[in-house]
Amino acid sequence: MTTSSTFQHQHAAHCESGVISSLLRHEGVAISEAMAFGLSSSLSFAYLPFIKLGGLPLIAYRMPPRFIIKGLAKPLAARFVFETFGKPEAGKKRLDELVDQGKVVGVQSSVYWLPYFPADMRFHFNGHNLLVYGREGDDYLISDPVFETTVRCASVDLQRARFAKGVLAPKGLLYYPREIGNKTVQPDAVLKAIRKNCKIMLGPVPIVGIRGMRLLAKKIRKLPSSSPDAKAFVGHIIRMQEEIGTGGAGFRFLYAAFLQEAAKLTGRSQLASLAEELTLIGDGWRAFALATARMVKGRDPMDTARLADLLDDRADAEAVFFKALKEAAS
Repeated sequence: MTTSSTFQHQHAAHCESGVISSLLRHEGVAISEAMAFGLSSSLSFAYLPFIKLGGLPLIAYRMPPRFIIKGLAKPLAARFVFETFGKPEAGKKRLDELVDQGKVVGVQSSVYWLPYFPADMRFHFNGHNLLVYGREGDDYLISDPVFETTVRCASVDLQRARFAKGVLAPKGLLYYPREIGNKTVQPDAVLKAIRKNCKIMLGPVPIVGIRGMRLLAKKIRKLPSSSPDAKAFVGHIIRMQEEIGTGGAGFRFLYAAFLQEAAKLTGRSQLASLAEELTLIGDGWRAFALATARMVKGRDPMDTARLADLLDDRADAEAVFFKALKEAAS
């Protein structure tokens, strides 16, 4: 049996922020999942009609995969190693080498091929992150942050998950820190990260941030409520929001927790007040998800105009919030 005996599993809200915060804590950095998410400026919204999942556009509530990990490199003066592989055999050999050296290794995988997920939770999403902290016989010992305890996974299953095809194909991606220069989060780095996130959300790109929300609302409004396409599109929205990642509300709650930490670290009490406002915004995203789900399940009549109005309300609320946050962090 090969294992990192000092590793401690932590249940988390989201896979990538959970993985990287656990990995950094293992390396001696006192950092929470919320701080890892906020320090990397990863809160976002994106409507990407040119990237398709099952023929429908990608809708995201956070920045792309690896953004959280890479975003922590500068504030922590860290260097992360990322390795992908053309052949599955090479990927397995390299993972085994690192684990046998006692390293805890981050891995990108497909949820669909991980047998420890309940059958009704498996779907073709290739951006799931987990940690391998040891192996025993033909099983890998895994810390998957969306589970409350550690799990085991047969090597053949993890291999298949690491080399799944399709959108966001992981190509066997594994990663680990090579060096970490700063093991304490600095107030200036926190404020800089907040200003960067405000720039992302308030920026001019029409498919990202507040403008991305308005663009998606416009798309929804154009769909006739009685059209079969409306139900398929709206159903896709709710799946992207609630089944992939932590959903629109979840990421807002996570960033609100970051702002609470940031208020204490920087001494800026207005950040704590803004955290409360963002929690209310998250509640609004939850209400949007509920209204959408009820329409898809036929409990309420499909009403695309109402859903578009609800989404425009989210955009209005976040526009006000991020302008106030930008001022508070300046």
